[in-house]
Amino acid sequence: MPRRRMDIQTVVVGSGPVSSLVVLRPHELGEGEHPTRLPIRIGTVEATAISMGIDPREGGRPMTHDLLLSAINNLGGTVRDICINDVSGTTFFAVVEIDRAAGEMVSVDARPSDAIALAVRTDVPIYAEGDVIDTAGLPDFGAIEETEREHEIADFHDFVQSLSPDDFNATL
Repeated sequence: MPRRRMDIQTVVVGSGPVSSLVVLRPHELGEGEHPTRLPIRIGTVEATAISMGIDPREGGRPMTHDLLLSAINNLGGTVRDICINDVSGTTFFAVVEIDRAAGEMVSVDARPSDAIALAVRTDVPIYAEGDVIDTAGLPDFGAIEETEREHEIADFHDFVQSLSPDDFNATL
């Protein structure tokens, strides 16, 4: 299955025994497709770094991800996109794809949290391999319930529309 563009649905910054998460969702859905969520457990510092990239604060000191982006840009490169490319158990893997000034593309291994933190700072697409989504994705149960509810309402509407006055004549 080919890779698929994803968006950040939510970032949960946990503390203590509560893990931090970033949850990705498909950028677009196909006809009749239910959304699949890709929850990735990350560290608290990494969750904060992603959040700060989404909602930057003026005057703050650069974080490691800002330093990396500055180094890439100063060396003549640009970040093309990032891809969550593998999962083993609960460990996810990613690559940052960089276009070099000479026109070649370089893939750099990264932790998903670092790759996503870089992606939000550069406004580049986030992708996930289809196999990763199939292996670690979770259905959006709320969307499935809503679809079922819509079907039930439509079925009831069709039933009511099919009634005639004769259906109410009771034979004793």
